[in-house]
Amino acid sequence: MKDMMKYKEYYGSVHYSDEDLVFYGKIAFVRALVSYEGTDVKSLRQAFEEAVDDYLDTCKELGKEPEKPFKGTFNVRIGPELHQRVAVAAAQRGVSLNGYIADVLKRETAYEQVCKEPDAKYVKRTKKILAA
Repeated sequence: MKDMMKYKEYYGSVHYSDEDLVFYGKIAFVRALVSYEGTDVKSLRQAFEEAVDDYLDTCKELGKEPEKPFKGTFNVRIGPELHQRVAVAAAQRGVSLNGYIADVLKRETAYEQVCKEPDAKYVKRTKKILAA
C-alpha cells in the first residue's frame, strides 16, 4: 500500500519533512490523534508499532474500548440522479441497495488490486458512466 503501514489492524501514514529531515505519520482511520516519527524507515516503523501499542495500552488503562479503524459502515453523499440510477439497478437485480453497493465496491477494488494501471478501455468506460 502506497505511503501506508499496517500493524495490528491499524494503518499509519508515511510522510517526509525535508526541512526537519524526519519521517513522520499518524494512525489513520481513527479519530484519536496518535502520531510518530523516525529518522529512517526502520525507526519510523518501530515508532509506528510503539504508537499503536501505546494507544491500545492507554485505552485499556482508561477502561475505554479502542476505536476500530473500520466499522463496516460509512455514508456516501451522491446526487439524487445517481441515487435513483443505483436504486433502480439494485431493484432490477433483486438485491438491496446496500448489497448492490457492496458488490460494486468488491468488484472495483478487486480489479484495482489485480491491475496497478487500469487499461484505456476501463478508463473510458468509467468516464462514460460517471458523465451520465
